[in-house]
Amino acid sequence: MLSLRFWGVRGSIPCPGRDTVEFGGNTSCLEIRADERIVIVDLGTGVKPLGDYLIKNDSKKGPLDMDIFISHTHWDHIMGFPMFTPVYAPGAKMRIWGPASNNADSLASIIGEQLSFKYWPVGLEEFDAEVEFRELGETSIDMGSGLKITTKYLNHSIACLGYRFEYQGKSIVTAFDHEPFTADNDKNGEILSFFRDAGILVHDTQYLPEEFEAHLGWGHSSYDIAVDSASNAGVKKLVFFHHDPKRKDEQLQTLLEKYKNKSADRSQHPEIIMAREGLTVESV
Repeated sequence: MLSLRFWGVRGSIPCPGRDTVEFGGNTSCLEIRADERIVIVDLGTGVKPLGDYLIKNDSKKGPLDMDIFISHTHWDHIMGFPMFTPVYAPGAKMRIWGPASNNADSLASIIGEQLSFKYWPVGLEEFDAEVEFRELGETSIDMGSGLKITTKYLNHSIACLGYRFEYQGKSIVTAFDHEPFTADNDKNGEILSFFRDAGILVHDTQYLPEEFEAHLGWGHSSYDIAVDSASNAGVKKLVFFHHDPKRKDEQLQTLLEKYKNKSADRSQHPEIIMAREGLTVESV
């Protein structure tokens, strides 16, 4: 079985409050399970409740062992790491994979900077868990036990990777913080190939269509772009993700209903899903 669960669904900044209770206010964090194997995508604030869940449930089976994939190192995608409970669990092991978004700094130094004493009372070297950093570019990796991961550079303001997870003939693709390429159609074609026939595509939908033009260059997509891309690539399930922090629950529900109806009018259309904290989706 290949499935994912959402622990953080917002972009830019956490937005807790009465207007975000239904869909959630934590920033990016996904849990992927390839049977019992634990894979995490991004370390936004949603990783705090995920970590608590892993300690309460999975640690009963033995020391935690996991792979964590970072899309990029903007703060909303890594800010939950100091509060990730498993880093304080003796015997736990985690491999953190991702791009170094600044040529002058390593992935370890970028993420570790928030663990300096000016920001946080516990340093990286004081963690009880074994933490290993592995930098990535565009590549394909055989993770063993039937799990394969392919990476693709997306169009964002810093180096940002999309991930394609494949297991037992099923696939999950993530495309957080992505704006379509404007000048290079070949690259847009490469992105569609990366999405091709995915069982699940989790796609950035920060903007409404009418907001998109005013934010060109910011590195995000609109709902229409996500639907068009998923439909053209033959994706089976499309999940709207990276919700704007100002988007209220009732607005997200209205958008979900609108795009479900719009997608149903197409000859080839994916199932439309709105990411919400606690939601589990199985790949097909």
